[in-house]
Amino acid sequence: MTTSPYEGQEIWFLTGSQHLYGEETLTQVADQSRQIAQRLDAAGEIPLPIVWKPVLTDAESIRRLCLEATASDSCAGVIVWMHTFSPAKMWIAGLSALDRPVLHLHTQYNLSLPWSSIDMHFMNLNQAAHGDREFAHIEARVGVQRKIVAGHATDPRVVRRVAAWTRAAAGRQAARTLRLARFGDNMREVAVTEGDKVEAQLRFGYSVNTYGVNDLVEVVDAVQDKEAAELAAEYVESYDVVPSLRPGGIRHDSLLYAARLELGLRTFLTDGGFTAFTTNFEDLGGLRQLPGIAVQRLMADGYGFGGEGDWKTAALLRTMKVMGAGLPGGTTFMEDYTYHLGPGAPRILGAHMLEVCPSVAAARPRCEIHALSIGNREDPVRLVFDAAPGPALVVGLADLGDRFRLTANAVDVVAPSQPLPQLPVARAVWKPRPSLAESAESWLLAGAPHHTVLSSAVDHETLSDFAAMAGVELLTIDEHTTPEQLAKEIRWNAAYHRLAQAL
Repeated sequence: MTTSPYEGQEIWFLTGSQHLYGEETLTQVADQSRQIAQRLDAAGEIPLPIVWKPVLTDAESIRRLCLEATASDSCAGVIVWMHTFSPAKMWIAGLSALDRPVLHLHTQYNLSLPWSSIDMHFMNLNQAAHGDREFAHIEARVGVQRKIVAGHATDPRVVRRVAAWTRAAAGRQAARTLRLARFGDNMREVAVTEGDKVEAQLRFGYSVNTYGVNDLVEVVDAVQDKEAAELAAEYVESYDVVPSLRPGGIRHDSLLYAARLELGLRTFLTDGGFTAFTTNFEDLGGLRQLPGIAVQRLMADGYGFGGEGDWKTAALLRTMKVMGAGLPGGTTFMEDYTYHLGPGAPRILGAHMLEVCPSVAAARPRCEIHALSIGNREDPVRLVFDAAPGPALVVGLADLGDRFRLTANAVDVVAPSQPLPQLPVARAVWKPRPSLAESAESWLLAGAPHHTVLSSAVDHETLSDFAAMAGVELLTIDEHTTPEQLAKEIRWNAAYHRLAQAL
C-alpha cells in the first residue's frame, strides 16, 4: 500500500449551544470552539484532521448534521462539546440517528478563571461545566456509547487520550470497509481459526470471501521476468541476502520466484480492493513456495495477514496496523510457540512458520532460504530477525459462538538470552505480565487463540476504545491480573452479553 490508511478520513468537531444568549454570545462561542478545534487539529499526536462544524443551536440542525456524519465516507467519528448550555432534548433525534464513534470532550475555552473580572456575561459564555452535564445525561438516557475526556485542550493528557480515540475511530472505519481474501480454506480440524463470517460482517464490517489458490497462481505466473528480477534486486539492496540467493548463486531462482509471488499477491489484492488476506500450507495449488518474504513485506506495508486461513487474526492485524500507523514500533502476525521456564525469568518464544512482519525487527533482517517440513513444496524464502525489545501488546480475537472476544496481554519484548542460529524464522521473545504462569492460566481461561497480533505501536487505551466502538468484549491481562479475578470477570461478562443480546 502506498497511501496512508488515514487518507480521506477526518473527525468532525460539533459544538452545542442555544439562541437564549443572543447573537453576540453565539459569535463568541463559534470563534472559541473553532480555536479549540484548530488547537486539536494542530496537535501532532492526532493523526486525523479535526474539522470544525458550525455551532448547533436547534434540534433540526443537530439531526441533519448527525445524519450527514453517518452518511459521510470521510467522517470517522465526532467530537462533541457543549460550550454553553444546550438543552439536551434537542439532541435526542440526532444522537439516535448517529452511527459514528463519539468522543465527549468536557473542556472549556479558558484555562484559568479571571477572578477579578468575572461577571454574568462570562458565566453565560463559559458554562461547559453546566452544559456538558446536561448533554451527558441524554447520552446516558439514549444509550450512546462514547468516550469522555475531561480537561483543557492544551493538556498533554487530553491530547493523548483524544489521539488514542482518534486512532481507534480510524481502525473502526477501516474495519467497516475491510475486504479480506482467503486463498483456500482454514487448516483442517482446527477450531479457533473457524468463525461466523456473517456475524463478523455484522459486528465489525469485515467482508471475508474465499478464492481458489489457482486464481492467485494465474496472476503470479503472469508476472514478467523483468519485474521479478527488479524486485529481487531490491531484496538484495534492502536485506542481508545469503550468497546462495544472490545473482549467480545456486538458489537465485528461488529468490526470483519469491519476488514473483509478492508481485502477484500485490496485484491480486490491489485489483480486488483487499486490505487483508490468508494463506494455508495445506492448500497451495500450483504455487511453488509457501509465500514467506512476500507476506512479510505486504504486512510491513499495512496489509493484514493470517496463517492457515485465520481470517479473524488477519482482519485484526489490518485494523491494528491502521490504528498504529506512523507510531514508533511495529505490528505483526504472531503465534505463541514455546516457553523458557528457567533458569531466570520465564519467557515466551513466539514465531510462525515464515510470516512475522519486519516492522518489529531489531536490526536489518537477513534474507534466507530453508526447507519447510510441511506444505510439500519448494524451500521458501523468508526474512529472519529478532524482534526489538520494549513494551508491547499480544492480542487475540476469538469467536465464542454468542459473541466475539478480544484478549490482550501486556508484555515486555526482550532480546533472546542466547543467539538462535538454528531457528530459521523471524521471532520474538517476551515476558508476559504479570508472570508467565499467571498470564498463561488467564489466556487459557479466556479461550483466547494461539494466533495473535503482537504490537509495540498500539497501546491499550486505543485497543480499549476500539473494542467499545465495535461493541466487543475485551479481556485484559496485565500486571494487575490474577486468574481468579479474571475468571469472575469472564462470568460477569457472559451474563452481560447474553442480557444485552436479549435487549
